[in-house]
Amino acid sequence: MEDETVLFAERELDVMAVLWELESGTVTEVRERLPAELAYTTVLTILRNLEGKGFVRHEEEGKAHRYFPLVARKTAERSAVARLVDRLFQGSPELLLTRLVDDHDLSPEQLKRMRRRLRERLEDDGREDDR
Repeated sequence: MEDETVLFAERELDVMAVLWELESGTVTEVRERLPAELAYTTVLTILRNLEGKGFVRHEEEGKAHRYFPLVARKTAERSAVARLVDRLFQGSPELLLTRLVDDHDLSPEQLKRMRRRLRERLEDDGREDDR
């Protein structure tokens, strides 16, 4: 599932974030860690829907089911950013980066880390050109 487009609805993403953090969880464990208070049956329905989409799997654990994410957080991040860039920034990652830098109150340390990452990327690309 690494190269597939992975899109989550808001509540699904909340549940997936908990599963990524815990690496697995029962409905109760997930529900306890969600930012919004949801009914047990709502969390169960979300997990079942995610399983139906192939994003999680479960194993029986006594009377409960333990759910495991099948999609890596990084895969979901890439998919979400790609969609955002395509839909809102005319396919330009540069426009997205500009918006982030211009609209967020980034600390000098954050800007330095971003600059360092851009420099590393430029150096990596330069090495690939030498091959």
